[in-house]
Amino acid sequence: MTPKSIEIENSYAAAFNENLEKSAPATWVKALRENAFDEFTKIGFPLVTNEEWKYTNVATLAKNNFSVTSAEAILNFGDETNIVYATTISEALQNERLAKIVHENLARHVTTNHNGFTALNAAFAENGVFLLIPKNTKIESPLEFTFRSRTNEVSFPRVLVYAETGSEATIIERYEGDENSSYLMNSVVEVVVENNAHLKHFRVQTESSEAFHVNSTQANIYRDSVYDMTNINLGAKLARHDVGLKFNAENGECWVDGLYLLTDEQHTDTHSIIDHALPNCVSHQTYKGILDGKSRAVFNGKIFVRVNASGTNGYQSNKNLLLSNEARIDTKPQLEIFNDDVKCSHGATVGQLEEEELFYLLSRGLNEELARNLLTYGFAEEIINKISIESIKKQLDEAVLNRLQARLEA
Repeated sequence: MTPKSIEIENSYAAAFNENLEKSAPATWVKALRENAFDEFTKIGFPLVTNEEWKYTNVATLAKNNFSVTSAEAILNFGDETNIVYATTISEALQNERLAKIVHENLARHVTTNHNGFTALNAAFAENGVFLLIPKNTKIESPLEFTFRSRTNEVSFPRVLVYAETGSEATIIERYEGDENSSYLMNSVVEVVVENNAHLKHFRVQTESSEAFHVNSTQANIYRDSVYDMTNINLGAKLARHDVGLKFNAENGECWVDGLYLLTDEQHTDTHSIIDHALPNCVSHQTYKGILDGKSRAVFNGKIFVRVNASGTNGYQSNKNLLLSNEARIDTKPQLEIFNDDVKCSHGATVGQLEEEELFYLLSRGLNEELARNLLTYGFAEEIINKISIESIKKQLDEAVLNRLQARLEA
């Protein structure tokens, strides 16, 4: 351990002790936080010798002595607040019914073992967003929460979403920061989708171009329920997103779409695992990436089918478009199957714009740059067209077109 890393660890320890003294949470929360910080001091930040972090070096991040703070949380639930339990985790602990749900789920799905970032998040999990969608309730308007960070700060947003039996809702999770500022956003999101529930989850990351963003999301899916997630990564100098989905009962479905749009020296790393633990469940995952400049992306996805999970239907695809010779992608889709009665497929593609398609547009009178931009947008359109929230679709449209325009003017 270097003197600099010792200094950073000591700064986290001082902030943790001060934070713990000021808070007055339930005894079990205090114990959870103390155990999590002990875990962090043992394992620290991950190294590239760790297979799960082989292509993402966080040494630069780990050397930054950011000030520990709470991210600004902006909640926008429209007129739905009277039928949705939306509160902070510490406030939820004051309500007997809500406290029981928090106790049974907080840090139960995203564990602190072997992951310094999730351990550090749990250690500072004094507060966070708790969202409960009541039984048999259909929420018409999207429920939106935005986390904002400021320069030279590190924040640890914690989110627990619990969709009760028969409920239906759409949530939008956003991450933003001051332009061109350097900071660390280290967030954890835990989701439970009970029987016959339907949850749409949009995650939009537009951090500062100098920011570090680390997120772990875990969703537990129960009988006859549907979890539909769209993950958009546009910002951050370095971004890491771990997503885990687990089927805890039969006949569940999950749909996971993602788009990362990178330029300059941006680095985005996506790790996903879909755990088919029980029979007759369906998973469908499609990630696309557009890389320009000297950017780099990592995709590591696994469909894991257990012995008892007969009737599994799993699909996984990662497609990447490289717009420059210096852009790079490391992609590794995987299947790990322990049952013969399944239907699973996976694949990955890496390439540049198709010359035949480009020639066709040129023959129709378009200039080369416009033709390239149309083909690039068309590559992303599959993901964009699936987005049902107009504000997100418009934001993504503008992001893609602005990047292409900037490239045209370069």
